[in-house]
Amino acid sequence: MNTKILIIIPAFNEGHSIRKTLEEIQSSFPEADRLVINDGSSDDTEEEALKSGAFVATLPCNLGIGGAVQTGYQIAYERHYDIAVQVDGDGQHDPSYLKNLIEPVQEGRLDLCIGSRFLDKHFSTYRSTFFRRAGIRFFCHLLGLLTGLYLTDPTSGFRAAGKKIIKIFADYYPVDFPEPEAIKIAKRHEARIGEIPVQMRTRQGGQSSIRYFATFYYMVKVTLAILIDTLKKKK
Repeated sequence: MNTKILIIIPAFNEGHSIRKTLEEIQSSFPEADRLVINDGSSDDTEEEALKSGAFVATLPCNLGIGGAVQTGYQIAYERHYDIAVQVDGDGQHDPSYLKNLIEPVQEGRLDLCIGSRFLDKHFSTYRSTFFRRAGIRFFCHLLGLLTGLYLTDPTSGFRAAGKKIIKIFADYYPVDFPEPEAIKIAKRHEARIGEIPVQMRTRQGGQSSIRYFATFYYMVKVTLAILIDTLKKKK
């Protein structure tokens, strides 16, 4: 039986880059279905996505990255996909790594596989801001301390999830800056989580939802959410 794979692409005002991203995905991994979650965009994101032949779910208002991604997982769960893959619509995630990202999940070795820009130090990749790098290091240590799982890139949104994780994230997915908290939630459900090395690129359009001093705000907010999650019972 063929594995049903859904590529979830959350997009907010990514009209300049979404079509190219979708065409790259189609070229690199044509066997997967492509689903764009148009998160209340005010530009031509929906039109550009439809031109590429992708499925598009347009939200009536902007829910933010967490709400958009959860919508994708809900669709993946309801339509019985075996694997769901998150790919940003801004061109940062290189679709040529999709096969490597999906393989550990497809083979049953992992429930959640994350594409890390830091796992292979020989890779040349774009450098994020000092505050972002500090935040990434902080969450590496925090998650390691709380779960025993030491990752190199817990903020990466380039990830593949199997059926177990699809159901979990369809029921609940963090709202703001969700990636580190989502790892903690998956680990509480005793998911097998790992990384593969990937190279990432500068965004081709749109703008980051977390900038400047908002980085510090989200670090505090997500840290509290992760600590609260430790009080919940293991599944």
